[in-house]
Amino acid sequence: MRPLIASLLMLLAATCASAQTTALRTLDTDYAAASWKAVGRIDFGRGAFCSGTLIAPDLVLTAAHCLYQPGSAVLWPTDSIRFRAGLRDGAAVAERTASDAAAHARFRPTEPMSAVNVSNDVALIRLSEPISTFDVPPFYVHDDRITPGPVSVVSYGKGRADAQSRQKECQMLSQHGDTMLFDCDVTFGSSGSPVFTHLNGRGRIMSVVSGMLDMEGQKRSVGMVLPARVAELKSQMRLQVAPPTAKVRRITVGGGTSRNNIGAKFVKP
Repeated sequence: MRPLIASLLMLLAATCASAQTTALRTLDTDYAAASWKAVGRIDFGRGAFCSGTLIAPDLVLTAAHCLYQPGSAVLWPTDSIRFRAGLRDGAAVAERTASDAAAHARFRPTEPMSAVNVSNDVALIRLSEPISTFDVPPFYVHDDRITPGPVSVVSYGKGRADAQSRQKECQMLSQHGDTMLFDCDVTFGSSGSPVFTHLNGRGRIMSVVSGMLDMEGQKRSVGMVLPARVAELKSQMRLQVAPPTAKVRRITVGGGTSRNNIGAKFVKP
């Protein structure tokens, strides 16, 4: 049994999804999407994409595996990466190319998605120009206590790549070290989606979607604890002597051609 499955199955045995978990809803109007403009689609090359979130005027948070070309340790060229904030029906609130990108140094793109690898599946993309905070207010990373309970997810994905979808309430079921288990509805392309906690008013990013599990017929998503990883990534980017001109990092949530094309690698038992 894969190490990630083994550890999370033990946690799942003591948890169950809350009846409060709600269905996924497309944010198809200006009003519905207004609060979530900082969540955007990150396009790589031709046709591949992940989800990501603006956490500073020039920084986008996503999953480390999104920076790699499908099924390999080959990084996407930095100049092929484009962040499209609040993308809906072909129009974005703001669009920027990348000037730099880094996946966490401890993430291993060609190794199995163990609990350790999931906990390091975090990346930052630096934009070529800042996005005005007046137009797109960034979200902050949650750095307070984490407890099981309600969260929300805003994402793009297979079959819904042209507009954000939001699950107003799903559940953080349990935590194993720096890896967390959710019952949130994610799919191929949802890698890098922000998982929000709403304990302190406006949503803060508690985690990033790394992958999906099919656990005895129940779909579960996994993510990681963020504060230390984001701080390490910022330090890593500062120490980078020269930004990679033709490299960036990415995994996916899935295998097979169609899954790889949309940038989602999902782990199944």
